[in-house]
Amino acid sequence: MSKTAAINMRVEPAQHDLVTRAAAMLHTDRSSFIMSVACREAENVLLDQRIFSLEDDAFQALQEVLNAPVEEHDRLRKLLTGPSPWEK
Repeated sequence: MSKTAAINMRVEPAQHDLVTRAAAMLHTDRSSFIMSVACREAENVLLDQRIFSLEDDAFQALQEVLNAPVEEHDRLRKLLTGPSPWEK
């Protein structure tokens, strides 16, 4: 993918040094580190929203999935009813 959009920012020297050190610890460059962290946080913000807008057909499909009978899964039942790993 060709990178054509620019993001420029001014930061405090201490912030610059902090980001540089963290990027070096992950063996990546500062720009890649900043974009990775910023995109991860942006995804978290978007996923944390409380209201989702759906088109009518997408909402209907969601309703059908939510209203469908629950399938029995023996392995899941065993996991949820058995002792926790620290209780064994």
